[in-house]
Amino acid sequence: EVQLVESGGGLVQPGGSLRLSCAASLYIGSGYCLAWFRQVPGQAREGIAVLDNGYPTYKLSVKDRFTIFRDDAGNTLFLQMNSLQPGDTAKYYCAARIDRGGGCFLLDHQYTAWGQGTQVTVSS
Repeated sequence: EVQLVESGGGLVQPGGSLRLSCAASLYIGSGYCLAWFRQVPGQAREGIAVLDNGYPTYKLSVKDRFTIFRDDAGNTLFLQMNSLQPGDTAKYYCAARIDRGGGCFLLDHQYTAWGQGTQVTVSS
């Protein structure tokens, strides 16, 4: 099973940017569904971006501000976050699963590999 490790979180002011990285122990190129989730204490985990065979889909609240992409080598997943707002404060997780057809969705129970999470705090 692939192992995932996130990095890049931190404290940023409203309007600022961060880039999260998710390093994989195995190749996670074509054939994988790759996603970013986030969770606030006391709330359910929320899917925000998914990469399906190279095509991204975003939760409406982050669309046009966040970008999910993978490096050419296929070992690292990224989440570029711009125009950050206090409502984006959460612990962010990357997730992966083998794509067995039928599409990739932001449903956390479908993912078999998870990172440990990285905290993002947006505050002035």
